[in-house]
Amino acid sequence: MVQALHPTTLTSLTPEQTLELGFQLPDPEDEQIPELEFQQQIDRAWQVCDRFDLQTDIWRGRILRTVRDREKKNGEGRGFGFLNWLKDREISKTQAYSLIELANSADVLLDNGCLEPEDVNQFSKRAFVETAQSVPEVQQMVGDAAKKGDRITRREVRQLSDDWTVMTSDLLPIEVREKAADQTIPTRYLSPLVKQLERLPESHQVSIRASVAENSDIDNIKQVTSEARYLAKYLEAATQVQTINNESLNLELALEEALRVGCLSSTADLVSQAAQLEQAIAKLYTTWKRINKLSERIYVDTGASTPNLRSLLSCLDRLSGEAIEFTMGDPNGEGFSRTIRLKLEDGLQSDDRGLG
Repeated sequence: MVQALHPTTLTSLTPEQTLELGFQLPDPEDEQIPELEFQQQIDRAWQVCDRFDLQTDIWRGRILRTVRDREKKNGEGRGFGFLNWLKDREISKTQAYSLIELANSADVLLDNGCLEPEDVNQFSKRAFVETAQSVPEVQQMVGDAAKKGDRITRREVRQLSDDWTVMTSDLLPIEVREKAADQTIPTRYLSPLVKQLERLPESHQVSIRASVAENSDIDNIKQVTSEARYLAKYLEAATQVQTINNESLNLELALEEALRVGCLSSTADLVSQAAQLEQAIAKLYTTWKRINKLSERIYVDTGASTPNLRSLLSCLDRLSGEAIEFTMGDPNGEGFSRTIRLKLEDGLQSDDRGLG
């Protein structure tokens, strides 16, 4: 069995001791081994690897955190030393901070008493991460199960999380929670509904709760959850779109009409895409302004002695001028190709227009 590594024991272990995995795999060609026993041996070996991966990644995260913190203290906080350390070991910054987050989660679970170091052996790696991301009450329940020697997989963590979400929520009708308590309705169907309801204002929760109270079969719960998801998406996106901040537009009535004719999903996607387009336009404008300033600066600093640099500026005129032109696809026109033309006007008010 892979032993859980307590922070105080690492210095006393040699690499050979910490990397010892002693197990033997069954012979795949031995027909004398029953299929059930073969699968059990494979599963046990896989669990050892899974636990070993978790232990190793926790320690990798602690190591990375130590290197990073050392750099913060001695490297004037710029982080170049830490990034170079990662580069030398071919570790991406995203991977490094993911491991650090795992180590932080492990330390929190251990420090809070939810787990003992040896309890980590009961977890798969994904289950451990899922536990660390759960609310404290779920962490405690999972920890209690691990201390009893139960094998903790991601499925068990999600089940406990779903149970807690449903049974403690006031957003579900009492009769629905009672059906969840006696397992008439599995909590895995109700938990997503609760999470979507939490995103909605109370005025929109009422009709959804009434629908579930009237018809609590699984198909209706799925349908209502989908509607709640699109409804939340619509409401959240609508507040981000400046174009529809119009006094003559009633968003609530538009929403009711979308629900009535059955196009809520498309309407939610439309508003969400509009929000993304406005953000893209804002980013395009700031980037275009930056290119203009850089081009002007380089033009002033160059002349006849820098013909190639001037040639570079000429090529980039298609992106730095008021009329932007860009070819999407094959620039030679042999495959799919489309030329996009935009005109940007830098007015005193935010009235930039794009014409294509």
